[in-house]
Amino acid sequence: MPEPREPEGAIAATGMGGAMDLATSEAATLERTPGGPQGTGQQGRPRSLWSDAWRDLRRNPVFIISALVILFLVFISIWPSLIAPGSPLKCDLAKAQEGPAPGHPFGYDGQGCNVYTRTVYGARVSVTVGVCATLGVAVLGSVLGGLAGFFGGIPDSFLSRVTDVFFAIPVVLGGLVLLSVVTSNTVWPVVGFMVLLGWPQISRIARGSVITAKQNDYVQAARALGASNSRMLLRHIAPNAVAPVIVVATIALGTYIALEATLSYLGVGLKPPTVSWGIDISAASPYIRTAPHALLWPAGALAVTVLAFIMLGDAVRDALDPKLR
Repeated sequence: MPEPREPEGAIAATGMGGAMDLATSEAATLERTPGGPQGTGQQGRPRSLWSDAWRDLRRNPVFIISALVILFLVFISIWPSLIAPGSPLKCDLAKAQEGPAPGHPFGYDGQGCNVYTRTVYGARVSVTVGVCATLGVAVLGSVLGGLAGFFGGIPDSFLSRVTDVFFAIPVVLGGLVLLSVVTSNTVWPVVGFMVLLGWPQISRIARGSVITAKQNDYVQAARALGASNSRMLLRHIAPNAVAPVIVVATIALGTYIALEATLSYLGVGLKPPTVSWGIDISAASPYIRTAPHALLWPAGALAVTVLAFIMLGDAVRDALDPKLR
């Protein structure tokens, strides 16, 4: 006589004196779990580095504050006339060094120019120089460093020696020498100088990231399957090696803004009639005792801008670094 089968959902005794549910399998349980295994989402797909980073950034108050400040700077850089009346080049010597007044909350500088208007318009130059320099440095350094790290050999050794030479050049001294012979009033000579001396740092970061990424198993598998060098670089190595470059470039953006102001203050960067925080700080320095407001406002705007980009870079670094999870 056959033994009666236990109904579904029966509880069988285990050797340890516990109980085991014979009806529900582990796979079915995982399928019914909203987060899936290890919280990978409703579709059961693992989250990528970028989705995890974006989730962490949205919960980081440092990122939110710095991003709002940067968005405001970008807004006033594109449409400064919406919040700043008049022209930054319109000055009245009769009002030179006057303090704050109704309609002129920041007062006037030594030339009788509206400090508030010039401070707002100065954001355009600073953001333009910082963004263009960062893009140029990131592209040039990533390409050179990535190719050197991937192919190795003589190109890698040659690039290493070239970067050593550039690292030995003091940035401010190099600016005084190279930009002193430039007569252009545009931002491009300053941007070109920053790219010329800034790419070695990004190059070394990109080189190290590519060397680490090309040793992974998925790259070796792609090579064994006959993938070309360009496909391995663009499809397998670059997406997994770009995170450190983004972090360093974001932090360096604030540094380039400060460097532009330093060079303009020394008289070799941007030149009048270009409106720049560095130019305004330099012009207001002789009147720091009689009209300190003309110096404090552009200097304060510069400090807040640099701090916002550095805070943004720190938040991005924390989000993209797996060791900090």
